[in-house]
Amino acid sequence: MSSQHVLVLNCGSSSLKFAIIDNATGEEILSGLAERLAEQSPQIKYKFQGNKEIVPLNSGDAHQVAITTLVKLIKDLALDANLVAVGHRVVHGGERFTHSVIIDDSVITAIQETASLAPLHNPANLLGIRSAQAAFAHLPQIAVFDTAFHQSMDQTAYLYALPYSLYREHGVRRYGFHGTSHAYVSAQAIEILGLKDKPSRIITAHLGNGCSVTAIKDGKSVDTSMGLTPLEGLVMGTRSGDIDPGLFSFLVNHLNYSTQQIDTLLNKQSGLLGISELSNDCRTIEEAAQENHPQATLALDIFCYRLAKQIASFLVPLNGLDALVFTGGIGENSDVIREKVVSQLSFLGMHINKEHNLNARFGNQGVITDESHSPVAMVIPTNEEWVIANDAATLAKGV
Repeated sequence: MSSQHVLVLNCGSSSLKFAIIDNATGEEILSGLAERLAEQSPQIKYKFQGNKEIVPLNSGDAHQVAITTLVKLIKDLALDANLVAVGHRVVHGGERFTHSVIIDDSVITAIQETASLAPLHNPANLLGIRSAQAAFAHLPQIAVFDTAFHQSMDQTAYLYALPYSLYREHGVRRYGFHGTSHAYVSAQAIEILGLKDKPSRIITAHLGNGCSVTAIKDGKSVDTSMGLTPLEGLVMGTRSGDIDPGLFSFLVNHLNYSTQQIDTLLNKQSGLLGISELSNDCRTIEEAAQENHPQATLALDIFCYRLAKQIASFLVPLNGLDALVFTGGIGENSDVIREKVVSQLSFLGMHINKEHNLNARFGNQGVITDESHSPVAMVIPTNEEWVIANDAATLAKGV
């Protein structure tokens, strides 16, 4: 039987992340990033058979040039013969999509209609879809939505206390994001803890430049920290997370901010970067905090406090807890942040095991608390690309 490989595309406004995944094993055959697509000197960086290469791109229609170059690269490396599908990460699927789907004209229309809810993401996702359709016309194209996993939430969790007509007529509600990651690591936790055929109460914390927490009961999302957009919820790298909505009128009426300036402030100038005034990179801030930089220390303290508070609040919809799972770049690698958060949740009976916490970094998973107590905290590296590949290969079989 020939190998079942899937090309996974994650197209952003100025970048294109790609990988060819062996669906049977999860192995990355090829992986890379086309970057600076909206700037001068765009390029593709890729890894194949342990070797890393850089290919400069011509300016122009950068996304199309990147896809065309990627197609040539795939053919030059003789990787096209085993491709069975192309899987696309799509950030916002609105209420229509509760699972991954084969892309047709109606799906594209729905993604376009939802673009107003994710103006930085969905249009870029559509660029990737259209370019891949042109380049791989013979392959089924599958959309995998960040929002789909959270469509199991009840109205009490997803509705805002706003006039109901805003939801009914314009879809204003909480959608949640990072669904592919939350679904993957929670399923892994359920498997590891032997809860597959038993009731389970899992809280997953996806922590990277974007951060979100999800409450998962019996494998289904019942609440999550992000909302209508990926701005709501936790303190993040450059995003503010939750703020008083009254801040908008203050900024407009007293500081003469425009709508665009407010959007830039909350999405690109706030979070860890805004508080520390150093960086949005958690590693840089941790190093500065070790040198007693006051604002770096404050940024970490606020980040961890807000995270612990959000986790604790999700005990309400779960009515208890079996496991807290850390994932994402920060969640998988920062033993400092994990220890700070778990220490603030000690009332649950969780106590960090320093040796286990240090060992669970750089791709290693495991329980990081004293296993004689329940609940446990654990680290599970996420693998969103494999989830996309698996969904794409499964759906492609029916084409």
